[in-house]
Amino acid sequence: MMELKGRKICAGKASGEAIVSSEGVSFYGGVDPDTGVVVEKGHPLEGKSIAGKVLVFPQGKGSTVGSYTMYRLAKNRKAPAAIINKECETIVAVGAIISGIPCVDRIDISRLKDGVNVEVDAEKGMVRVD
Repeated sequence: MMELKGRKICAGKASGEAIVSSEGVSFYGGVDPDTGVVVEKGHPLEGKSIAGKVLVFPQGKGSTVGSYTMYRLAKNRKAPAAIINKECETIVAVGAIISGIPCVDRIDISRLKDGVNVEVDAEKGMVRVD
């Protein structure tokens, strides 16, 4: 088991299968809030669902409306179980907080791979990988 220590953005605990992107995620226009599927053309996660997964990506990008798209994902039960960032910026931080999605940053995301089981204890800033 590997443990990585980061910084709490939004408290909570969650676990699940990691879905990892080497590119930033734009929630507004990049993720369908009704399905949780990434729809941004050419994105490494295009066509994949983030619903119920531990979403790992460097940082958010795009419009501040992305925070409210994250909230819509949560209301539609299509949000990620948790978010792990290299460096969380305002859009993702606000979105995670208003949506109650556990979120940590300052994690070396290059050590996380698609499909591994990940546990996030955001209160402690801890990420555990099986």
